[in-house]
Amino acid sequence: MSPTETLVIRPIAASDEADWRRLWRAYLAFYETERPEEVYATTFARLLSGGPGEFRGFIALKDGRAVGLTHYVFHRTCWAIADTCYLQDLYADPSVRGSGIGRAMIEAVYGAADAHGAAGVYWLTQEFNATARQLYDRIGKVTPFIRYVRP
Repeated sequence: MSPTETLVIRPIAASDEADWRRLWRAYLAFYETERPEEVYATTFARLLSGGPGEFRGFIALKDGRAVGLTHYVFHRTCWAIADTCYLQDLYADPSVRGSGIGRAMIEAVYGAADAHGAAGVYWLTQEFNATARQLYDRIGKVTPFIRYVRP
């Protein structure tokens, strides 16, 4: 980003719904999937609820334009007393990739996790997501775990 551009990372607000939907649709399209309207409405309501165990989110604004989002949740773990933080979704509009917005959103989640007293932060990505992995390799640590799901 140039010195004249402003970047704001802040919690998602009710007034962000249209921008959030645009960004989340683009994120899901990257992973070649869609969700029914009920999932959009429920997810957005959960992001705003502030309830314990509910997802939270940040939106990234570059010069006032919504260009990124991230969703995260705190949950218990058997490996520590404190909760851990799962960063589930991270998306930056292709027009701003490489400008530090992804890093800023991850660091915002790191800050929220620190404020919460979380034991750690983790996330997943697909092996072929080379662009994102360039950032993740600088800001995180790759683990040897392999993820399985129920067929």
